[in-house]
Amino acid sequence: MTIQHPLPIQARIDALVIGTLLELPHASAPRVVYPGCPDARGVVARCTALLGPADIGGQVALMFEGGDPACPLVIGRLLGADAPPEPAASVRLDEHCLELSAEREIVLRCGKASITLTRAGKVIIQGAYLSSRSSGVNRIKGGSVQIN
Repeated sequence: MTIQHPLPIQARIDALVIGTLLELPHASAPRVVYPGCPDARGVVARCTALLGPADIGGQVALMFEGGDPACPLVIGRLLGADAPPEPAASVRLDEHCLELSAEREIVLRCGKASITLTRAGKVIIQGAYLSSRSSGVNRIKGGSVQIN
């Protein structure tokens, strides 16, 4: 008895292939289609690139796990002349430091609390309740200090 496959089995794909991002139900499992795709509705891929809703319909670079056409891996999106520029932000992490950098402003927010850093050098801390504690000296220094 032979088993019939509903889709023809394609040979290995060992080259980079340009595909199209069809949908992004969640970031770790985008649906893509590519030339020779075993399913015209696309296949779920694994992803190494950060993709967002704005990327749907755009071209992506694909590789295939073990050369298997049913196991695409999105390695990046293709940028064209009409693509928006990458934001001027970066994250650097090593075993001693996490550094977030942005061109204009960084905001950390949780509910009613926020910490904002601006490029002009302002640090704005806002919240419903603010507590400052120290086991050592708690120093407030500035050109001028205003309380209330």
